[in-house]
Amino acid sequence: MSHATFAGGFRQIQRHDGIFQEHVHDAYKAKAKLPEPTVCPQCGAFFHAGRWQWLKAPENAHREICPACHRIHDHYPAGFLTMKGEFFQSHRDEIMRLVHNHEKHQRAEHPLKRIMAVEEKDGATVVTTTDIHLARGMGEALHHAYQGELQFHYNPEQNLLRVSWIH
Repeated sequence: MSHATFAGGFRQIQRHDGIFQEHVHDAYKAKAKLPEPTVCPQCGAFFHAGRWQWLKAPENAHREICPACHRIHDHYPAGFLTMKGEFFQSHRDEIMRLVHNHEKHQRAEHPLKRIMAVEEKDGATVVTTTDIHLARGMGEALHHAYQGELQFHYNPEQNLLRVSWIH
């Protein structure tokens, strides 16, 4: 993997092995093992068998906000997907359907993978996510479907991924 350091501690990374590894601890993950059962009072996700799932929690479950709801509350995304270019602008509705469908499928199995917001900024559309892997996966889905230029910039100190797709 080649690395080049960019402003703000971000590094552009090239993926050769199909796997993107986190190199630091995510401050939004639980510091200690959560008691089981635990339910998020905001979204209803259920912590069971060591992971967050979409299951019905028993009435007496411990209540604790899940990492995704915590990030949303703090307005602190883990991933950014920036999309721009003439092709993107002329196919925006179709491309945004692909992005939302990708998130819907991921979220069904992984409650912590969610879109936080979609914003228009400086002629681009920026999607923020609660999970770096969701932003990466959406970028890869766009590249697979439409080609274009795909770049990843990872800041290991903040466990933050910026994905840029231009077409």
